[in-house]
Order: sequence, then structure tokens, then C-alpha cells
Amino acid sequence: MSKRKPYTRELPTDWWMKQLFYTKYMLREGSSVLISIYSLILAWGVLRLSQGEVAFNGWLEALQNPFAILLHLIALVFALYHTITWFSLAPKAVDLWIKGKRLDDKVIISGHYAAFIVATVLCLLIITL
Repeated sequence: MSKRKPYTRELPTDWWMKQLFYTKYMLREGSSVLISIYSLILAWGVLRLSQGEVAFNGWLEALQNPFAILLHLIALVFALYHTITWFSLAPKAVDLWIKGKRLDDKVIISGHYAAFIVATVLCLLIITL
């Protein structure tokens, strides 16, 4: 047996806060936990809806709690942050060529935002009508 100790590099717990790139990355990845919780709340609402009007109204009343409203606002902020960062990464995933020239990154990103706006408006129209 060797008496040598293997080198273990020490990593401080705040390593991700020292560079803006890593901070943004960790916020985006960490926000997935909150988005998952929000998805479970919505699934709980669908379950309550299947149980009848009284159960669904109880779920709606629970959402009137200030903590629930705060959770929804924080989830909205993180969902928008997630959307913005994913749309900015879209040109790396979508490699479009038209007449032998690569499509500009700004065109790809704007196309994603346009599709996002159209989908949002359609959902709002479906909900309100």
C-alpha cells in the first residue's frame, strides 16, 4: 500500500457566486426545483377539479393565501428567466441555412419570441372565451 495521500482540491461552497456566468447558470438550474413545485400545485388543482366543485373551490381558496401568491410571483419570475435564457441559447441548437448562408442568431431568437407571444395570446383567448 502506498502512503501517499491523493490530492483533493478544495471547493468553497460559494464557488458559483464568484463569476456571473456560474451564478446565472446555478439560478437557472436551481429554479427548476421551484418550477417543479409549481407544476405539482397545478396537478393538485386538476385532481381537485376531478373531485368536484367543492374540492376545487377549496383549492382556489388555498391559493388566496399570501404565501401562495408570493410563490406564484417567484415562479413567474423564474419561468420568465428560464424562457429568456433558453431563447438566447436557441441559435446554438437550431442551425438554419437559407441559400447557403447561415441564418442570423437575432432572427432565430426573434422567431422564438414571436412564437412565444402568439402562443401566449392564443392561450389567453382560449381561457377568456
